Amino acid sequence: MNKRAGTFSRGLLNTPYVVWSLIFILVPLFFVVYYSFFDLEGGGFTLEYIKVFFSDPMYIKAFGISLLYSVIATAISLVIAYPFAYFLSRKKPSSQSIQMVLIMLPMWMNMLVRTYSWANILELNGILNKFFSLFGAEPVMMLGTGGAVILGMVYNYLPYMILPIYTGMSKIEQPLLEAAEDLGCNGFQKLRRVIMPLSLSGVVSGIIMVFVPSISTFYISQKMSGGKVVLIGDIIETQIKEYWADGGLNRGAAMSLVLMVIILFCTFVMNRFTDEDEGGLLV
Repeated sequence: MNKRAGTFSRGLLNTPYVVWSLIFILVPLFFVVYYSFFDLEGGGFTLEYIKVFFSDPMYIKAFGISLLYSVIATAISLVIAYPFAYFLSRKKPSSQSIQMVLIMLPMWMNMLVRTYSWANILELNGILNKFFSLFGAEPVMMLGTGGAVILGMVYNYLPYMILPIYTGMSKIEQPLLEAAEDLGCNGFQKLRRVIMPLSLSGVVSGIIMVFVPSISTFYISQKMSGGKVVLIGDIIETQIKEYWADGGLNRGAAMSLVLMVIILFCTFVMNRFTDEDEGGLLV
């Protein structure tokens, strides 16, 4: 009787999570799949909208740019976050708490505000150009470039790279590093044989958490490039908003589905590099 009561109680506690998953995950996913394979006018099954993604040069180019920029942004974030997370994990707990608050502080603001602020900083009459003008430099148009878009990605998603790596680094005990030194490991060997293997799950989680929103973003490219750099997220938004009645919903859903499958495949491949016991898996 007690066992049944315990099972019922656990099931009751899980009910909100099940309902949440149904409403906000499975139901939207169902509609994405439905609109990808079924014509709104004829109502029949079709692969036409999936084929468009792979046959239209504009879509292929936008996806290639999105993939390139997201990989670059992820790599830059990793280069910045890894040493920062290591030195942060070696500091005193009080210092770690303060710096973690400083890292998370920008995330308390809306992403639209943060991105728009950077657009104002980089514009022709922005803060940077005014600072350069003090030294006699001519204004440089930094907006409307791929570098500005990548900068926006790195700035917005860098904390998502720092946090999982820092979590993995903080689990590495100092006596373990001291033991490696006693066994004759120099700084590079200690990094390669101890620190990197033990922090790998955090690195993989950080890569996924930065890569996924970067490849599907659209607002960052709009504000940081003024529409000059078109990513796949921009095309999906345009199709759904402006061509709703002309098959845009179907094309947008099909592109979203293809993009989601690609992301899931990349996530699956990345997860193979982690140890399941370390909790590095995201899927």
